[in-house]
Amino acid sequence: MRRAGSLAALHERKVADKRAPKGKADGRMGIKGRHRQHAARRAGGMRRAALLGACTLALGGCLAQGGGNDVSRLASGPAGTSELSPAQREAAASPVITALQSRRSLLPPGSAYSAVSDAVLAANSRTAEAELRAARLRASAASKNWLPQIGPSISLTSLSDVVANIVLEQVLLDHGRLKAERAFAKADVEVAAVDLADDTNARVFTALTLYLDAAQARERAALDTRTLSDMGHFNWIMQERVAGGVSDRSDLSVLDQKLGEIRLSLTSAQEAERTALAELNAMAATPLDGVTGLTNLPPIPKGPRALSVLRAIAEEDRSVAEARTERAGLLPGLTANGTVGSDNDGGINLGGGLLGLGTGDSLRAIEMQKDAAARQTAQAEEDAARTLRRLEQQIIALERQADEAAALAAQARTNLDLFQEQYDGGQRQVMDVVGVYETFAARQQSALDRKYELARARLQSARLLGLLADGSRI
Repeated sequence: MRRAGSLAALHERKVADKRAPKGKADGRMGIKGRHRQHAARRAGGMRRAALLGACTLALGGCLAQGGGNDVSRLASGPAGTSELSPAQREAAASPVITALQSRRSLLPPGSAYSAVSDAVLAANSRTAEAELRAARLRASAASKNWLPQIGPSISLTSLSDVVANIVLEQVLLDHGRLKAERAFAKADVEVAAVDLADDTNARVFTALTLYLDAAQARERAALDTRTLSDMGHFNWIMQERVAGGVSDRSDLSVLDQKLGEIRLSLTSAQEAERTALAELNAMAATPLDGVTGLTNLPPIPKGPRALSVLRAIAEEDRSVAEARTERAGLLPGLTANGTVGSDNDGGINLGGGLLGLGTGDSLRAIEMQKDAAARQTAQAEEDAARTLRRLEQQIIALERQADEAAALAAQARTNLDLFQEQYDGGQRQVMDVVGVYETFAARQQSALDRKYELARARLQSARLLGLLADGSRI
């Protein structure tokens, strides 16, 4: 009908042109008039397009006040949030990020642990930080998905005509799909934030473990050096006794073997120290060869949740948002479309997924995905609780064992002094003193091992809770 009306109007203009006087000036005025008519037509089309866009945006804004099945904007924060920075508003709206930022490192400032942590974090490549930035950009883009979308539409209608239009589209009813996409992007940021905190704590834990390996090897080498010196003295006494015919040469052979074992242990300890320090220095921004000492960590607080639990919570939110997006894709929705350009048009379309006999089962399967995500979070909480309780009991046991090992080493030292006095008085043989000295050296080695096992267990507990680095610094 529109095309027929246009042809009739064109025929009337041709008839009027034939009846009009044919003058040169009149011809020019006719051309100008037609130009003015085309310009007026284009202006009217632009005004209609602007009006259509305004109506579409207003309709989307009106529906933004509706229920959960409509397109809704991000909920406005509490009063005073406009004064916060975007990062602070993001943290305030996310319990997971708030929990991460509230964590404080258990490493005492100025300690050997703190020096190692600062050195390795200064050289951190922070790959997880780049992933977090990408996730935040995706969340920023998703936060504007309720706004109308605009884009060009170019088509070739014939060999000589190219139709170019601008298409404006506003979603009116999507059953919560856009809202779920925003929730998915927000949860994706939380997952990336947990990954960054976990990556940072894992790096500090690895560096501190290497530092403990080097420190333990250094103390063991010092212990072997003293043992080698004392055993060398006993070996010299035995050589003199064998030379004088007082003792049998078999005792000297036994002492030579013990000296060889001590030298082997000393060499192994020195090599272990060099290896651990080389690997630690490769991770650090500055050399850490001069850092020494063992730091006592404060007790582990009871409040913070394990990083694995925070990751499971964020992944649960992301899985639920993904399930809601899939559910909305199975249901029909409404969109308002407008076209500006060669063809000015507009309307409301009904679209979405096609319904079938299996749609009900698909919707129930999506609901089961939500239940599975909640169960995974519960399982993560159980696993983290088991690991933390095991470490707590292990720390208690190691503290008791370290005290007992220190007491046994002190008792062995007392026995050694007693045997030494009896040997000086002629009541004991050299090999009797050597046997007691070996017991004393073994007790010292056991106390050394328990001390460093306890330090590693405490670091492991702090690492699981994300307490090896300040969350605000991360």
